[in-house]
Amino acid sequence: MQIFIAGIMQGSNLGRELHPQDYRERIATIIQQVYPHATIIDPRVLHPNSVDYPPERARVTSLEMARMAGASDLVIAYVPKASMGTAIEIYEAYQHGRLVIAISPLQENWVVQTLSHAVLPNIEAFEE
Repeated sequence: MQIFIAGIMQGSNLGRELHPQDYRERIATIIQQVYPHATIIDPRVLHPNSVDYPPERARVTSLEMARMAGASDLVIAYVPKASMGTAIEIYEAYQHGRLVIAISPLQENWVVQTLSHAVLPNIEAFEE
């Protein structure tokens, strides 16, 4: 089983400022407890310095991450605030018939609402 961790990185921040990324390790730990043999794909682990990528490499990386989300068995998307990159990854997964679980308080957001198979309000609910 291949599980893709999608989630906010820059969001609407200006410049190179990132949102806290500690949610990624927490989600990965939960996944490993339930699916110890799963392959976890985490864009932040694959590209820890992506915020500093030049435009062409950023484009290639963004499209590759979307493709990987679409090819995974399950996408877990952490969306505490709107995130264009995460929206694209969710869309790709949904278009390819993959299971999408969103962890988000944005219950009324159309992307979160219509492209996710389940929406949980926070990581604690996901852990349960």
